[in-house]
Amino acid sequence: MNKKIKSSLAIVTAAAVAFGLASVPTASAAVKTYTIGYQGPLSGGEASTGIDEQNAVKYAIKLFEAANKNIKIKLVSIDDQGDPAVAGTVAPGVASNKNVLGVVGPAYSGATIASLPYYKSVNMALISPSATRVSLTDPTSPDFGGPIFHRVVGKDDLQGPALAKYATAGVSAAKVFVFDDQSAYAVPLRGFVEAGLKKVAGASVVGGDSVPNTTTDFSPTIAKIKTSGATVVIYTGYYSQAAVFIKQLRDSGSKAVFAGGDGVFNQEFPKLAGAAAEGSKVTGVGGLAGISAKLEADFKKKMGVSSGVYSVESYDAANILLSGIKAGKTTRVKMLAYVKAYKGKSISGNTIKFDKNGDISYGLFAGFTTKNGVLVNTGIIK
Repeated sequence: MNKKIKSSLAIVTAAAVAFGLASVPTASAAVKTYTIGYQGPLSGGEASTGIDEQNAVKYAIKLFEAANKNIKIKLVSIDDQGDPAVAGTVAPGVASNKNVLGVVGPAYSGATIASLPYYKSVNMALISPSATRVSLTDPTSPDFGGPIFHRVVGKDDLQGPALAKYATAGVSAAKVFVFDDQSAYAVPLRGFVEAGLKKVAGASVVGGDSVPNTTTDFSPTIAKIKTSGATVVIYTGYYSQAAVFIKQLRDSGSKAVFAGGDGVFNQEFPKLAGAAAEGSKVTGVGGLAGISAKLEADFKKKMGVSSGVYSVESYDAANILLSGIKAGKTTRVKMLAYVKAYKGKSISGNTIKFDKNGDISYGLFAGFTTKNGVLVNTGIIK
């Protein structure tokens, strides 16, 4: 979804400038340690997303420390399991830890809403790589994250129509069934999908459902899908449940196209679902490998694993906080002011600048299709 950097040299040069590589400290310079946090699901059913994001944060820190020998970064891992209830119990401890200057995250929208009161009370800068709920940057909403919340990913009012278009592409007079998992992310995304379907020629919504995110038996929903005659099924929840659902849907004999939003955007989805996931469509964002094969190789060398989902966004979010530390913004108030006024380059080449509500000016979504057990990027959804 992002502009490609034309050479790995350009990437390395950009990183060196961002991290201050040209400024080499003397041997006598005192080493100072500063702390940032990452908040997301690091355990539980959604852990793969959080681990992928945190790995990208750790990668950014490695590059930063290599370029700034007199600075060490301590990363506090904040495991909210992607669950608002858990987020509400872990955020207070982070807020009370005065060493934490800012947080990459929270990863999920519901967890963000639950955490906001605690972080707002201490002026903690938040930069989420993946929380897409529109209300988080809507000043008229009780969920509004201002002035502390920012994100480096697009919103669901863009994703919904993109998902509607992508899911129905190639399906004549698509009959669409849309359902959610009752989460703070999935419910409004479903609304944006259904609104987007009204603009897809020939498509119609023939049914819908809303099930708890703990559901393991989808037979009632599948019965509704079959009764509706749906040729396309769109799920706006997360990948762990999507994998369970798609296996049951295929076992029922249904051949309806299955599609999901970026909550399903994770390579664990086809791994968990197996052959049932083949041909599934998912909206998501591009990764490090799409920018440069050499960049991806360097990530794998340094981290011991391939980069994963939201790697670009997580790297960018961490880099903003790290550049603030480099600039001497080592109190929460100063860091928050720095983030709000930030203007710099994403590793993708896009310019990052937040509007007054915490959104970026870009935020396109790409389409991914499961082929041979892997989600494959099919390009920007236009």
